Amino acid sequence: QVQLVESGGGNVQAGGSLRLSCVASGSTNLITATGWYRQAPGKQRELVAAINRSGTTSYADSVKGRSTISRDNGKNMVYLQMNSLKPEETAVYYCNADVLTFTGDTQLTAMAYWGRGTQFTVYA
Repeated sequence: QVQLVESGGGNVQAGGSLRLSCVASGSTNLITATGWYRQAPGKQRELVAAINRSGTTSYADSVKGRSTISRDNGKNMVYLQMNSLKPEETAVYYCNADVLTFTGDTQLTAMAYWGRGTQFTVYA
């Protein structure tokens, strides 16, 4: 019911910054929260930042103080700004949305939807 498309992938030298964008379409009124995840080569996917429907944000410990997640509800877009990037933060970055879904006559749960991801490389 929801489609997510990331943009802004590329490359930068260590110490540089990134700004990623994600646009959501479809049943966006059913989205309860959105966020950004990343997956480095040979590693598990991890949460970078998230923002819920009320605007409350959360960040991974490794990016606190140098990352900002924001949104534009009118455009159905979510952004991720990160500064002071490190080579080990080279990864595929994914946009995520939790979407309310009926799984039975009386059961309502939030299901995770994902974009295809965008590659971001940080050079030493």
